[in-house]
Amino acid sequence: MRPAAGALVLALLPGSVFAGQVPEVPRLEVMTEARSTTVASYRLQRYLQARGCEAELVFNQAGDSELVYRPEGAGHRRLLDAVSAAGQHPVPVWVTRKTAGVRSLQALEGRDVSIVAGSDPVSGQLALQALAGAGVVPEQGQRYVAGDFSSALGLLLHNNTHAAVSELGLVGPFLGPQGLTITWQGEPVSGAGWYARDANPGPAIQPCFEALLTLKRSDDRQIFNLFPEWVHGFATPDSQP
Repeated sequence: MRPAAGALVLALLPGSVFAGQVPEVPRLEVMTEARSTTVASYRLQRYLQARGCEAELVFNQAGDSELVYRPEGAGHRRLLDAVSAAGQHPVPVWVTRKTAGVRSLQALEGRDVSIVAGSDPVSGQLALQALAGAGVVPEQGQRYVAGDFSSALGLLLHNNTHAAVSELGLVGPFLGPQGLTITWQGEPVSGAGWYARDANPGPAIQPCFEALLTLKRSDDRQIFNLFPEWVHGFATPDSQP
């Protein structure tokens, strides 16, 4: 049985963890590539306040806030991992149509592929590296860059491309109904999540931590416009394989 959210917090963060001093109103920061944060910011602020998290919410500043969502954070302490709809670290995949008979990455030589814009490695960087490892390097005119995973998948479904980058937990429900198959599956990618600025974040962060731990894309999709499309929620690092 999965422990209650409070139990997870206590297991990860014993009483001494939040012993540090922070300003009365902590600051939460989201490093995002979203074109607009207005609606998502409003809804996230309301969500946090309703759960006892009184915090200033900012975006793409210096990254020195008490709690920061980052795509990666070498040298910082990650309190919560971003996880996919499968509840795990994201897994990059190449998706093709079953009827196309693409049984290997080598079969994509000279074919058009769709990837996703942005710096998130799951959106295309790792999948393109896998192609290169198979000796396939799509020319610029063969790479269709979509705004999100759904659009990249749409290009594949409408026969504009022969393969699309996706994330395993995100695309899983569409495989059977849409006649799709996984041609390549990478390793789970860790790094994205909520990072603490200080070794001892302080007690004011605790309600925010608990609120973020229970936040799910299925509860409010507009909030998740701030994050990559594969992000479904957040989990403690010790809950991951």
